[in-house]
Amino acid sequence: MTKADLVEQVAQAIGPGITKKDCAAVVDGFLNAIKLALIKQQNIEIRGFGTFKVRKRRPRVARNPRTGDAVEVPARPVPVFKPSKNFREEVASGVGSTGVGSGV
Repeated sequence: MTKADLVEQVAQAIGPGITKKDCAAVVDGFLNAIKLALIKQQNIEIRGFGTFKVRKRRPRVARNPRTGDAVEVPARPVPVFKPSKNFREEVASGVGSTGVGSGV
């Protein structure tokens, strides 16, 4: 699914009261808010959906696949997503809530 597909689906779920352009602005704003919070090392918890957080990856030694030489990879922060228990269960069962405002 692309961002355009997401905008289309959200616009359909909301109904005829919103244009795709307005919906795209909301989706962009939401995604940018998540990015900015993660850049600031803040966690984002969306109840019933999951948690976005930043984890610190430890430094390690990797191998260059061409030469086989050891390469030091420094510690760095990486964004991660942990789905909620309810969300994991919905995905596993193939059944989930489908509407906007349904608590997800």
